[in-house]
Amino acid sequence: MVSTEKPPAAAPDQRPAAPPTATVKRQLPSFAVIGVLSTLFYLGLYVVARWFVDAQVANLVALAVSAVANTAANRRFTFGITGSDGAVKHQLQGAVAFLIGLGLSAGVLALLDRAVPDASKAVEVGGLIVANGLATVVRFLLLKVWVFKD
Repeated sequence: MVSTEKPPAAAPDQRPAAPPTATVKRQLPSFAVIGVLSTLFYLGLYVVARWFVDAQVANLVALAVSAVANTAANRRFTFGITGSDGAVKHQLQGAVAFLIGLGLSAGVLALLDRAVPDASKAVEVGGLIVANGLATVVRFLLLKVWVFKD
């Protein structure tokens, strides 16, 4: 006898499993676009904040604001999670990636301050781009394997 029962529907925040390679190939373009936009947003905030506060405070404020936006965008567009279930948990886990990025960018700014005390804002921004690039790799790995794991 054939059963006519339908399998239970997946919860709204869950996705069907896909082969890891296919999933990464789908996720990387979205992550890259969000990363570029987030970096531009972060750098813009940094430059504006830098008019009013020192480099470390400007970095902290700009990175904190852009990290929240980045985690929300990646949650929705890169990892396909909709709805509010788990959003706060995801933001708190994303804060770990934020702290790593903050450590890298604050380290670059401290190194610049020590090595080139009168560095221009353009040199600061250049250093922050390098630090942000390293933090981006770490961020994707953390989001993929811990925050939004399949």
